[in-house]
Amino acid sequence: MTQKRTLTMITQRSIEEGIAMEKGKNSREYFDACSVIEMNELDMSRMGIEENTPVRVRSECGEVVVKAICGIQTLNPGICHIRQGVWANQVVPCKTQSTGVPQYSGFPVCVFPAPHEKVLSAKELIFQAVGMGWISDAKNS
Repeated sequence: MTQKRTLTMITQRSIEEGIAMEKGKNSREYFDACSVIEMNELDMSRMGIEENTPVRVRSECGEVVVKAICGIQTLNPGICHIRQGVWANQVVPCKTQSTGVPQYSGFPVCVFPAPHEKVLSAKELIFQAVGMGWISDAKNS
């Protein structure tokens, strides 16, 4: 059964992300390591999401399309994880609670199946976020 669900998002550094950053944020390794959302298998099943398919993740601040995978780490139902980086930053709330640091964990997101949508590269996301998406689109024409 396909349905939208609100989950609690956490973001944090990971070994996979750290290794990939050594090759560069425009590398295939970085894309593969960071453009994913880890989810509990039960949540994926309830939402009709198949592993390795795109999903749209939406928070109060923005949205991003990433690839859904079953959690590499143990994730309880209702919890999801995007590794820190360009993809996570699209949905991280800008609230700092006067700390100067964004709320990287413990915020609500809605996750939707998006099997026909493209997961954008780090460069494409940055261009889109700063209103320069037309540059990326022109190069792809």
